[in-house]
Amino acid sequence: MKKKNIYNIISLSLLTLLLGSCKKYFEVNPDMRTELDTPEKVGQLLVTAYPTSDYFLFAELASDNSADKGPGDFSFNDIARNSYFWNEVTQVSDSYSPNTYWLDMYRAIAAANHAIEAVDENNFGTKGQQYKGEALLTRAYAHHMLVSLFSKTYQINGDNSSPGIPYLTDPEKTAFKNYERGTVASVYEHIEKDLLEGLRLIKGISYKSPKFHFNEQAANAFAARFYLFKGDYNKVIQYASAIFPENNFKQNLRPIAGALKAAGTNSPALFTSSQQNFNLLLASVYSNFSNIAAGCRYGAGSSTEQIISGNTVAGKPFYQYYTRLGGNPNKLMVGKYPTFSYRTSTFTTDWTYYTIQCLFSADEALMNRAEAYINTGDYASALKDLNDFAEVRIDGYNVVLHGITEAKVLSFYNTTDIKDGLMKTLLDFKQKAFAHEGIRWFDINRRGIEISHRYLDYKWDTTYDVLKREDLRRVFQLPESAMLSGLTKNPR
Repeated sequence: MKKKNIYNIISLSLLTLLLGSCKKYFEVNPDMRTELDTPEKVGQLLVTAYPTSDYFLFAELASDNSADKGPGDFSFNDIARNSYFWNEVTQVSDSYSPNTYWLDMYRAIAAANHAIEAVDENNFGTKGQQYKGEALLTRAYAHHMLVSLFSKTYQINGDNSSPGIPYLTDPEKTAFKNYERGTVASVYEHIEKDLLEGLRLIKGISYKSPKFHFNEQAANAFAARFYLFKGDYNKVIQYASAIFPENNFKQNLRPIAGALKAAGTNSPALFTSSQQNFNLLLASVYSNFSNIAAGCRYGAGSSTEQIISGNTVAGKPFYQYYTRLGGNPNKLMVGKYPTFSYRTSTFTTDWTYYTIQCLFSADEALMNRAEAYINTGDYASALKDLNDFAEVRIDGYNVVLHGITEAKVLSFYNTTDIKDGLMKTLLDFKQKAFAHEGIRWFDINRRGIEISHRYLDYKWDTTYDVLKREDLRRVFQLPESAMLSGLTKNPR
């Protein structure tokens, strides 16, 4: 195989050239040359096939987990403001922008494609095939995240001919190249092909740091999420159940009202620990999201607290760990992410912030299975999963007092339709439990949920903007950098 510069291997030729202001991509592996001539070197390359940025700021601000806190002692962030008002986010260099996330995921895809090429061109045996499986899964994951954010939501049993995103399967070797978006349907076909082959190839794989790679549990969790979005509910149940074959999900959920509550200020470190069974796949990302969302005018405040700490069908709220910056109730920090920082040199005052993000958790997988059970009419199994989920989140849980039944669901949501009531229970549980994890935005779009955002002027007069079911603003606009590759913008 030709000698390649690692800098080029982990870069998507055209797109990464546009990252001049994102120093972090230029601070790693400076001109370190190597041949991908062993499976171990392929494995080292795949470390770079995972996200190093997150989508939390623009996804959470677009959702109903955020609010306009009004005039006051708040910072301003253009990405937060534009996301909150469902405007196009034009910032290109900020670490929290859609542009950065778009480029970062294509950087990860480039690494995966070079790894796949190396395996295909060499006889690396079983280990090489396992690494190819990992590369296929990272490629599928990155494309699924991109199509879920920058294209219309997949329509179950509907029309998916709307524009997708470029699905790249070959290493980029051309500096200037036009790309095709394809359709949402074609992107999903590619994702499914990569996902299934990746699942087959990674059987028996082992890593030194398994929680930071697509281990078999994480791959099954990804499959469960993908098939939930696609509406193949029997496969959701199949893959979610495969994560813990003994069906001991409850023992492997986040102990929110138990050990995490007892951890107090150490809760974020435990929440993202690689030693915990509830974390299936983790990534180290450049982010200071919690502080920005708390301190910014548009972000997490008292209204967020009312949502996540509100009563549930179980008759008691979920326990939540959060703090308030400066004691201000409108500067809410949900205790999920430890914040780390460093300076690139002693001569700069600029700090780089990073944290650990959970890409897949046992908790989300259980809720995906519960939703699949609801959609297949297995309400007893759905109730079992919902009760297990609630039990680890309710402080002082008592099965007699807090156990969820069909009668409680019908009464709490004032409905005679148990399917409707269970779906509302599930979505309510997810919004509360996964606040500030980006999941709510996907649920809003998948389920066609209409939400409204308020605006407070300098007189504190209030106006509202409603995001309708078919509102084109549900799709984030492609970054300006993508236009240089010949891609068409999303309609507005």
